[in-house]
Amino acid sequence: MAVSPEERFHQRQRRYSKEELARRGQELYESGIRQQVEAGNEGKIVAIDIETGDFEVDETVMGATDRLVDRQPNAQPWGIRIGHRAVYHFGSRSLKKN
Repeated sequence: MAVSPEERFHQRQRRYSKEELARRGQELYESGIRQQVEAGNEGKIVAIDIETGDFEVDETVMGATDRLVDRQPNAQPWGIRIGHRAVYHFGSRSLKKN
């Protein structure tokens, strides 16, 4: 069931601090999601619901998050670029994991 952007905005309220969101998201990613998504998806985005562990992979943050929220309307999404330490980076230093 597709959810309109207006409904999506009003339904999902942040229930965790940024630090707790990141901690839980990173823990879920490292404990099993990474092994499921890394092969063949480097550079793509994985959006993870930190409450259920559900996730979606897409080329963009919005694509992955939208699909996740379509399945889990109350999702608390956290995202990471597969094969990197962060979704975005600024400057010339690479965030790619070696």
